[in-house]
Amino acid sequence: MSAKNRDNRNRWRNITVGFRVSPEENERINKAVALSGLPKQEYCYRRCLNQDVVVQGNPRVYKALKQELAAVLAELQRIEAGNGVDDELLDVIELIAVILGGLKGEEQDE
Repeated sequence: MSAKNRDNRNRWRNITVGFRVSPEENERINKAVALSGLPKQEYCYRRCLNQDVVVQGNPRVYKALKQELAAVLAELQRIEAGNGVDDELLDVIELIAVILGGLKGEEQDE
């Protein structure tokens, strides 16, 4: 029982949960984790338990946002007049918009 296996409520985490994903799903998960600024394990806990993922602005988050925005810009430049926009690109754009809105302190209307 090492200290590394205890969470912030002093619960001992000794059970492993694993699941398989496709390469595309793995890429989407990794993008969301990078944009959240959280470790992958913490991000997965919060998403699986339906808890809020609050992004704390830090250099790592800003770097991930910059890289994702550059990728989105390159993809949008490739697309001719908005035709052929795939759902994954729209999901990434929506995630970035939510994160940037939260970093500015704006409330999202749902």
